[in-house]
Amino acid sequence: MTTTHEPVGDRPPFPLPIPTEDNQPFWDALRERKQLIVQECEACSTLVHPPRPMCPECGAFEKTWRPMSGRGTVCSYVVTHQAIHPAYNGFTPFATVLVQLEEGPLVTTNLVDVSHDEVAIGMPVELVATELSDEITLPLFRRA
Repeated sequence: MTTTHEPVGDRPPFPLPIPTEDNQPFWDALRERKQLIVQECEACSTLVHPPRPMCPECGAFEKTWRPMSGRGTVCSYVVTHQAIHPAYNGFTPFATVLVQLEEGPLVTTNLVDVSHDEVAIGMPVELVATELSDEITLPLFRRA
């Protein structure tokens, strides 16, 4: 998959994530420090990803942000063979992977420099913060 959001030929640009009040610190840390952070509930210490207003374990609203190592393993994946958006024409097949970070949270992402037929459950991976625009840096991963 390309790392640009610009149109390719007559294709529209890849859709970008839209930051919200709840997840803005996540996107800021990726853009500014190339670091992956997740929410940590101040009441019960649960690590929460994706970011949300309330802890799914205890219901508390107070949270902090905890830096992650950026290392993990592939625990599941799916290979997409049909373009799910016009921008993906010519970029299939590709794998969407579920990475379990060393610290525990799961992150849905894509791998770079790994063909869809090389992805394997248990594969060690590491963060590659990939800038798509001045505002958005994606948490992609590569084989560790």
